[in-house]
This record gives sequence, C-alpha cells and structure tokens, in this order.
Amino acid sequence: MKIKWLIMLVLIVFSAGIVLSVIVIKNKNVSEVDPVAINNVVKTVEKNWGHVSEETFHNNDLKHPFSIIDHLGNLIYQTPDNHFIDFNNAIKNRDIFIDLKQNKEIVGKIIIRNNDQEIVQQMKRELVTSISLIFGLFMIVSILYILYINRTILKPFRQLQHFAANVARGNLDIPLNMGKNNYFGAFTESFDLLREELEGARQREYESNRSKKELVATLSHDIKTPVASIKAVSELMLMQSKDDKVIKQVNTIYSKAEQIDLLVTDMFHATLEELQQLKLAITEVSSQVLVDMIENVNYDNKIVYASIPPCIIMTDPLRMQQVIDNIISNSYKYAGTNVTIMSHINQGYLELHMIDYGLGINAEELPLLFNKYYRGGNVEGKNGSGLGLYISKYFMENMEGQINCYNRKDGFTVVLKIKLA
Repeated sequence: MKIKWLIMLVLIVFSAGIVLSVIVIKNKNVSEVDPVAINNVVKTVEKNWGHVSEETFHNNDLKHPFSIIDHLGNLIYQTPDNHFIDFNNAIKNRDIFIDLKQNKEIVGKIIIRNNDQEIVQQMKRELVTSISLIFGLFMIVSILYILYINRTILKPFRQLQHFAANVARGNLDIPLNMGKNNYFGAFTESFDLLREELEGARQREYESNRSKKELVATLSHDIKTPVASIKAVSELMLMQSKDDKVIKQVNTIYSKAEQIDLLVTDMFHATLEELQQLKLAITEVSSQVLVDMIENVNYDNKIVYASIPPCIIMTDPLRMQQVIDNIISNSYKYAGTNVTIMSHINQGYLELHMIDYGLGINAEELPLLFNKYYRGGNVEGKNGSGLGLYISKYFMENMEGQINCYNRKDGFTVVLKIKLA
C-alpha cells in the first residue's frame, strides 16, 4: 500500500465523519411554537370545557404535544404523543403554561410540552454513534495498515537481522529467501550475492591454505631424505676418520644435520596435524618399551631412571618415542643438566616425571608452553621452532593421556600421564 493511498483513505474516513455529523445536526431543528395554533386550541378548549375529547381537536393545527389539566391539577386530556406526569415535572421541563378561563375564572391550564431536551438527547446519541463509527473505521484501517507494515517491512527486516547474524557467525550456507515485491526485495538480492561471494572467497582461501600446507608437508618430507644422507655420510666419516680436527668438524656437520632433521620433523608433523592427516595407531603394549625409548635418547648417559612399574599401557610406540625425544631434547638444550626420570602408577595412568636441574621458566609462561610456535624467554641463542611441545601435547591427548609441567626450586619437571589398558 502506497503512503498516498493511506493518506487518501484517512481523509475520506474523516471527511465522511464530518459530513455525517453535520447532517445529524442539520436534521435536528427545534420547531418554533405557532402562536395562532396555540390560540385556536385555547379557544376550542374554553368553548368545549367540560366536554373535551379527542374529537374536539380533529382540526388541530398545533404540532407540539400538549396536556389539559383542571384547576386541581387533574389530567383531563393529552395528545397521544405526550406523557404528562405532574405539574412539577412540567415546570422542570420548561413547558409552556396557558390559563383556561370560564366567566373570567381560571378553570384549568394547557401545558404545551417543550421537546427541545428530547431533540438534543437524540442528537447526542446520533453524534456518539457517528463518532464511534468513524473511530471504528479508523481503527480497522490502522490495524490493517500495521499488519501490512509488519508483513512488508518489519518481517523482512527481521529476516535481514537473522541473515546478518548467520553471516557474522560464518554460516554462509543459509540463503536469504525474500520476495522481490517488498521494500527490501532488490536490496536483499545484493545481500545474498554478497553471501555467495563470501562463501566462495572462504572456500578459495581454504583451498589455498590447504595447498600451502600440503606443499610444506611435501617439502618437509623431501628435505628429510638429503638430511638423512648427510647424517649417514657423517657417521661413516666418523667411523673412518682418525684426525681429531676432522672428527670435530664431522661432529659439527652431524649435529647440525640432526638439528635440521628435528626442525623439519616438527614442521612436518604440525602441518599434517592441521591437515588432519597425522594418524596414530594406539595399541596395548608393555610398559617396558618405555625403557628402550629412554635409552634411544640417552646419548651421553645423562639420564638417570628407576625401574618402570610393569603394566600394560595404551600408546602408539612411534609417537611416544617422538614425545620423549622432544622433552629430553629440550632438557639438554635449555637446562644443560642431567635428567632424572621417575615413574609410578596413579589413578589409571602410568606417570613419567622427567626432571632436570636447570633454571626453569617464568611462571607466567607456563600456560603458553604448549601453544604452537611459542618459545619461552630462555631461548636466546638456541635454535628451535616452538613446535615440539605443541606436537607432544597433540600426541598425548590423542593417545588419551596428558602432559603438563611445573617449576621446582631446583629445576623443571615435565609429567607424562600414559593411560593404562
């Protein structure tokens, strides 16, 4: 509905109300009293006093209702459209009183009824009816227009609100369904095109990121092959060389190759985890496999450990080896001390406490250690990627275990909780 049509309809309703009110008032004219007709009635009554009846007034020209009473106030006659009650009531109604005389003596009165009040009351009733009708029509028009506004403006606007909320939450699969015959029709089509473009851009971004991650994973895997060759050649040279200077140089080459291998491995695993391709094969194994894993990283006999309680644990041996490698490597790198490993069974887990005797880390950095790419404040001059503990946490949680750490007065401890079978 156009605004101009609404304005025209309102004007028509109010104009009809004003016209109807004027007609009601105009049609309720107060009739004037006819003195000649009154005089004729008085003469007729005086002439027929004592024998007044309906036939007496068959030629009556008086339009007003009237009553005739005697000098005692008794009703003698009244017109059919009059309802005389008593003298006092006639006075209150402002009726006209005319004396009736016989031989110059007052024998009664003619009371001509004043019907102005009745006309006014009837006029009021008709005006109230007219005004009620006007406001009733106006109310109906208003309700219909409110419903129209709700359907054409408010409801589409609420749809726009829900659409915007879905877009803000990233729900780009929900289209904006709205007819083009309302005020927002063409406007909302642009919004839906924007949603489709955003969805396409997000998909393109996802594909681009996935391609980059796949490239990193592929390159990481490819780099490991020549690094492994360098390590193998270095080991062969160490076995064959007799010169201390050459042995020192080859050891440097081997250690740097080992460092590159660890960094590439961390980057490779982190990329695979983001691609959700880093799989674990959890099996039931004896806790004694942990002894072999510890010995695999006990290069310089710096690890001291007690016997591990015999039990069956749930783990992926390959991934658990990587976790232990990462933790022991960090202890060697940042603490530079011997490492003590203590173990016991506690509430369904085999706990390994890996203890070094370095300076530890700042307390405010503890919650951040397992974040991707985070490195503490004690890493100055030491190489690393900030992925080792992040990957270790990923492995432990996917093996239904836990990993945490804390400072001690005399060093730093990392705790591994391995689930019992």
